[in-house]
Amino acid sequence: MAPEARIKVFLKTSATALCAGAVALSSFSLGAEAARRHYRSHHHHLPELPAAPPRALPYPQLPLPLEIPGAQYLPLAWADVKGWGDDNHLAAYKTFRASCRPINAQTTGAPEPKALGASLGEPCRVAKSLELTDDARAKTFFEENFAPLRISRLGEPDGFVTGYYEPVLEGSRTQTDVYNVPVYRRPSNLFVRGYKQDSVSLPNKGPVYRKIGRRKLVPYYDRAEIEDGKIAGRGLEIAWLKDPTDLLFAQIQGSARIKFDDGGTVRLNYDAYNGYPYTAVGRILIERGIIPKEEMSMQKIREWMAQTPDGAKELRRQNRSYIFFREVNLSDKEEAVGAQGIPLTAGRSIAVDKSLHVYGTPFFIEGELPIDSERAKTPFHRLMIAQDTGSAIIGPARADLYFGAGQDAGRVSGRLRHAMHFVMLVPKSLDPTTRGARLPVPDPRPSEKIAKLFPQTEPAKDKPPAELQSKSETVAVAGPVPLPVPRPVIEPVQEPRRPVKNRSHRQQ
Repeated sequence: MAPEARIKVFLKTSATALCAGAVALSSFSLGAEAARRHYRSHHHHLPELPAAPPRALPYPQLPLPLEIPGAQYLPLAWADVKGWGDDNHLAAYKTFRASCRPINAQTTGAPEPKALGASLGEPCRVAKSLELTDDARAKTFFEENFAPLRISRLGEPDGFVTGYYEPVLEGSRTQTDVYNVPVYRRPSNLFVRGYKQDSVSLPNKGPVYRKIGRRKLVPYYDRAEIEDGKIAGRGLEIAWLKDPTDLLFAQIQGSARIKFDDGGTVRLNYDAYNGYPYTAVGRILIERGIIPKEEMSMQKIREWMAQTPDGAKELRRQNRSYIFFREVNLSDKEEAVGAQGIPLTAGRSIAVDKSLHVYGTPFFIEGELPIDSERAKTPFHRLMIAQDTGSAIIGPARADLYFGAGQDAGRVSGRLRHAMHFVMLVPKSLDPTTRGARLPVPDPRPSEKIAKLFPQTEPAKDKPPAELQSKSETVAVAGPVPLPVPRPVIEPVQEPRRPVKNRSHRQQ
């Protein structure tokens, strides 16, 4: 066989092997070029063939639309946001502006690895220069600086909301026969990897350890062990309460006000937890058939626990998670401090999943809630600001609505477990519609000629190689396109040298 013919057969064999899938078309030119170079290294007398031009990357390095793990979202027009025009936008603007204080105070550093990242900085800089006093201008501010995005968990049509509040409890500074339930501050032997033991803020997720000596770490005590006195007598008591149910609900809410007989008050905020996941006691009562799901509320749980003290003790211990508090310097007129580090706003602040969302993000929440009574369907369409978090708040469209302090706020928040529509307000710099429009379309489909040369087929069994089959003998591939097979190694054919007479050689 002539050398040129061998080249053609060799290149065709290599191309067939490399082009077993459409994804391998770009690799063919490179593989063919490598084959040419390999062959020409053994056949110096052949003419040089032109090299295939390098194939450009299919997509340039452009910012992609935002991505929130486990979420599905749909860009909307403001006119399509149901109830948007009926809200008090000025109240929402004031709450958002409060969140902007810590955002504007942040020094430049690595952006948060979340969908919004540091994008709230620009709307916050605009808000800093605006002292708005009317609702229309506040509404315009949000419409000019944000884009609405309907969001929910993947595969679900709506989000889900619950409520929380700040309990106001009776207590004592010292232990008595009446007040004998301790409220503990964070123990000094509680340790979280990556944090100092005296860190101001510890995570509310992940493992927590107890140090034994200098090196040994073991899981921290669970609720049952702490209730049985494992850390008693170490001077960790901030105050004493009457009822362990009061302590449980203060821990679930993450804050509390304790009023003393002498008229004094101590304000408590979440400081740390013991490393065990939160278990909802209400869900256990539903699963055991004690309280029907449609009747479940914090008030129902309280009533059952008061009527069944032994059962209440066992139920509490099903939730092995235990919260430690710290005292905060707040007056009775101020609201509890959220995880963002600023006082919350009743009716405007929400707790969100901190692993997905950035504090300060506005969420418009719309639907019906039992605000006025247990069976009421009060229209709720309100712009809320993410300023807090909680270990039970998990998912892209999951929020805990803050209703303030006291019994009335507790009654309202205790009966909320409802599906609602979520619209996240995304800064214009991250508008997925705008970003998506800038992305190039995929490369065009191969021409008909290329498709015929490299069909997505595989040879039938007991058939000759693909290069010897006729077009009608190819068998269509069912299912996904196969990956390219490794290129076969073909050794060059060494032809015997012919003796040459009367030729002199000179080596350099």
